[in-house]
Amino acid sequence: MTALHGTGNNAVHRGWNMRYDTIILQKENGVAVMTLNRPESLNAVSPAMWFELSAVFEEVRNDDSLRVLVLTGAGRGFCAGADVAETLTLAVSGNAPPRTKEQLKEPVGAAGLKLAQLGKPTVAAVNGVAAGMGFSLAAACDIRIASENARFVNAFVRNGLIPDNGLTYFLPRLVGWSRALEIMYTGSRITADEAEKIGLVNRVVPQDELMGSALEVAGRIAEAAPIAVEMTRRTALMALSCSLEELIAFETYAQKVCLESEDFKEGVAAFLEKRPAVFKGL
Repeated sequence: MTALHGTGNNAVHRGWNMRYDTIILQKENGVAVMTLNRPESLNAVSPAMWFELSAVFEEVRNDDSLRVLVLTGAGRGFCAGADVAETLTLAVSGNAPPRTKEQLKEPVGAAGLKLAQLGKPTVAAVNGVAAGMGFSLAAACDIRIASENARFVNAFVRNGLIPDNGLTYFLPRLVGWSRALEIMYTGSRITADEAEKIGLVNRVVPQDELMGSALEVAGRIAEAAPIAVEMTRRTALMALSCSLEELIAFETYAQKVCLESEDFKEGVAAFLEKRPAVFKGL
């Protein structure tokens, strides 16, 4: 996979345009791999990364060649949450990155919201600690694959804060209301094995197999009919907050959209001709 956009001194990939300073974005065969790239701080989210998260999500959302996003971290960590020390240092020194009018109006959980509203399937490849905002970003993804080194830490309440970036929305839906509240009330640390047991992650794999496993899943999704995948995702999300009658009505609409697509015709032709389908997202 070729790195198309990249970062500064900590990068481990070559051949990118110097566009993002804290994130590496790679694109190949319909799959985008977004690597948080501040390994010296376990990919804690600095003010610069905060802005770049929104920019990368927007780029992936608007790139019709991309069908699925894989989110991971460089080095030993997935994301250690907000880099509070750097944020305060920059604020005191007056060197914080300038914000646009739109950025000033963004909610605290803008990154989690934009990830959830990407409109494309997302896979978190959790390679190490996912703490605070990192926990929230992993939870906001559709699928989570964890390495045996992964652990999830929610220490908001221990710092006098509530979970943000949508964790209070996603976690109860992943592990159940009561278990989610226990995790959020106590600031529990969850190992990879426990995360798999409670349904927080889809599966746990050895560290050296993590990206291969995530890319295998992403590749299978990218090969499927994009319109059908998108409508499946939208229908499943709607099912979380509507009645059965409303859901059936939306299913009917979504199915009609699929039936009118060129991909449906290609799927039928491939079935009859006993060959793999080649979907174009039309």
